[in-house]
Amino acid sequence: MRIGFIGGGNMASSIIGGLVASGIAAEKIWASDPNTESLAKLKDVAAVNTGSDNNALIANVNVVILAVKPQIMKLVASDIADAVKTHQPLVISIAAGVTSDSLANWLGGSPAIVRCMPNTPALVRSGATALYANTQVSDLQRQQATTILEAVGLALWVEQESQLDAVTAVSGSGPAYFFLVMEAMQAAGRDMGLSNDVAKQLTLQTALGAAQMAMASDVDVAELRRRVTSPKGTTERAINTLEEGGLRQLFAQALDGARVRAEELAIELEGE
Repeated sequence: MRIGFIGGGNMASSIIGGLVASGIAAEKIWASDPNTESLAKLKDVAAVNTGSDNNALIANVNVVILAVKPQIMKLVASDIADAVKTHQPLVISIAAGVTSDSLANWLGGSPAIVRCMPNTPALVRSGATALYANTQVSDLQRQQATTILEAVGLALWVEQESQLDAVTAVSGSGPAYFFLVMEAMQAAGRDMGLSNDVAKQLTLQTALGAAQMAMASDVDVAELRRRVTSPKGTTERAINTLEEGGLRQLFAQALDGARVRAEELAIELEGE
């Protein structure tokens, strides 16, 4: 596998770091970006091949990762269309809101496209990514995409592209929900007399520990919650307050709002 990144930002840097750590040789990785400073930062991560010519990059690889902002995807895709048709690499897009049909239209021909939605914890190799493949993607190319995204965390496939809007709501935007909960818990701890540092450390370690317990457990999170909620105890009182405040309904409304906004963004980007 020879992998090329168009766009040298934080997500590209994270994936490159994960790939090299997983055993992919740096000399088999190319990166292109007009910003020389971004390329220099990538060189600090690994001794990858760098340059500013996207079309030259495509000639050297069999997997191209489009790691550019959604707003410039049409321009970038149109510029590399001829090279993609000539060399026929697998094209992986990590741009939110850009559908595979839009990307295929901009690239022309019948490109093999994997669209994926990583989240920001990929920057610390703890990401959760969902992937969708169009009908041109072979079994080998699906495995290549899995290998690349597993370098920065969990990688799961969905069979319908529309499901990526739900993925955006759950895991794409999800880290912010947990950051908000942690923010609220830290503030409550301070209000009850804890120092900011103590409230922060207790909150963050508790969040980490709860996630690790849930990942390691063979029962679902509802059962884990019940096991730590003693009748008439402190946890039960706190949980009852959250339930009475409509926490579940609020989360359902929030995630559905994120899903709807993901659909809207796709329509907006398609029209640009």
